[in-house]
Amino acid sequence: MHNHANLGQVTVKGGALVYRGRYDPYVIEAIREVPGRKWNPSTKEWLLPANQEAFNALQGFPGVKISAEAYRLIQSHIDAANAVHIAKQVDKPEPIAPMPIKGVEPFAHQVKAYNIALNLDGVGLLHEQGCGKTLTTIAVVGQRFREGKVKRVLIVAPLSVLPVWESEFAERAAYPYELKMLTGGSDERAQCLTSFKNIEAVQVALINYEGYWREGVFKNIVDWEPDFIVVDESQKIKDPSTKQAKGLHILGDRVAYRMILTGTPITASPLDFWSQYRFLNPNIFGKSYYSFRNRYAMMGGYQNKQIVAYKNKEELVKKAHSIAHRVTKAEALDLPEQTLQNKYCTLEPKAQSIYQQMLKTNVAEIEAMTKKGKVDRRMVASNILTRLLRLQQMVGGFVPDEDAPEGFERSLQVSTAKLNLLRETLTDLLTAGKKAVVFVRFIAELEAIIKMLETEKLVNGDPPGVKYSAIHGAVKQEDRGEMVRTFQDDPECKVFVAQIQTAGLGITLHAGDTSIFYSADFNWASYDQCKARLHRIGQKNNVTHIHLIAQNTVDEKIYRSLREKEDIASDLVDNWEKYFKK
Repeated sequence: MHNHANLGQVTVKGGALVYRGRYDPYVIEAIREVPGRKWNPSTKEWLLPANQEAFNALQGFPGVKISAEAYRLIQSHIDAANAVHIAKQVDKPEPIAPMPIKGVEPFAHQVKAYNIALNLDGVGLLHEQGCGKTLTTIAVVGQRFREGKVKRVLIVAPLSVLPVWESEFAERAAYPYELKMLTGGSDERAQCLTSFKNIEAVQVALINYEGYWREGVFKNIVDWEPDFIVVDESQKIKDPSTKQAKGLHILGDRVAYRMILTGTPITASPLDFWSQYRFLNPNIFGKSYYSFRNRYAMMGGYQNKQIVAYKNKEELVKKAHSIAHRVTKAEALDLPEQTLQNKYCTLEPKAQSIYQQMLKTNVAEIEAMTKKGKVDRRMVASNILTRLLRLQQMVGGFVPDEDAPEGFERSLQVSTAKLNLLRETLTDLLTAGKKAVVFVRFIAELEAIIKMLETEKLVNGDPPGVKYSAIHGAVKQEDRGEMVRTFQDDPECKVFVAQIQTAGLGITLHAGDTSIFYSADFNWASYDQCKARLHRIGQKNNVTHIHLIAQNTVDEKIYRSLREKEDIASDLVDNWEKYFKK
């Protein structure tokens, strides 16, 4: 007969449930069924997420004593979950506390997100780009400050987005705040954190992803003791092995309130959720990535180390959305429609020959004309990733000349097919009076496009040259705002040329209603965010996104891959409600 008497006790440690007791196979079997549980051999205790699932697994044993603190903790989570569920059902919500913002009337989805956030210590605003996550966050910070719960706020964001936060606080925060942008070396950032003066205001520190995790800076942030951390574009910490992700996991465990903001929490795989939620609330998916992976992925392939399929998707979606609010532009805003359009070109026979050489043998013999005359180069790709990169560069028309002598150009033009297609496309748009945004991946492509805009006659009757703005890696941070302003406000500025990795976040380009992807990569989040530069609040026209594609090349594979990744994300992020209806 099984004896349940005095099996063990459930207590609370660090916000998690802890079970410690004598060995009982029935209890251990129940614990092992809980996702996210972890055995600590040094303390001889089980750590379990503080959620109802773990609580129920242990509550069923009469001999397991559950502390009053554990009961209170679980009940608080249940109450919060119920409040969030109710808030999500309201179509025309009223804020549960006045929103401390000024100069704008919030949309219904922003009020709903605000109400949800005030019921949770950790909340994810999974709002598509252009839906106003920043305004909602500023309101939540202000209300927590008014409640006396928050004094120091750390906002981690891409470097290009930091000025947006500074501007939005200035325009929208209806409460006292003191904001500082942490830039420069470790000593400068440390001095900045200790230089806050206004004790009657909430202190807000802005820092970029590359800056906070460095040893000296990280220690200073810990010593500063923020009580609220906002992670903007949180998909940047989806890889749990990076220092950025590990640093935020540590910081997240030390603060009372946490928010993640992203329109693309999944960029390639459902497993992208874990690291972001490890920061946000480790009770959702636990603190072990490998336990999480084993729960939601099926392994196979070489040495059983490749993900071959996903499982338990219904459970995954329910947990992820239990502390998150998802809204798309189609649901939240009365925005114009978006249309995708493909335009094709064919590589010239010579360029096609070079492309096939690299594709089949990883070596290409290149003959090209430069300002210094004809050159012959032998290009070798040392591995599969380099070969893929070279193929993408070839279809854009330019490859790096790594053997170029002093004074020679650093890239070789191997094709004009796509550049000719862009010329034709821009001519049609400019003739129709449109403004256009051209997205490119490689700097050589960007330079060729700028040269074309500066020197060529694209519209009949006009003089050569087109007024344009451009943002790429070499443009100083302080100059980028003026580039955007010129495109947005100057009717003569017809084209904006943007390097994807530099201009994909934090800027508004809705003066244009047509984007042209001269080139792209396999990163769906970057692609989606680029499209959102145009399709956002304030856009008055239908938006068209044009893909320039070289037929029978890697271009076709890239856009097919982007569609597949979008389908995965749409299923788990946008279509989440279907899992709750089952």
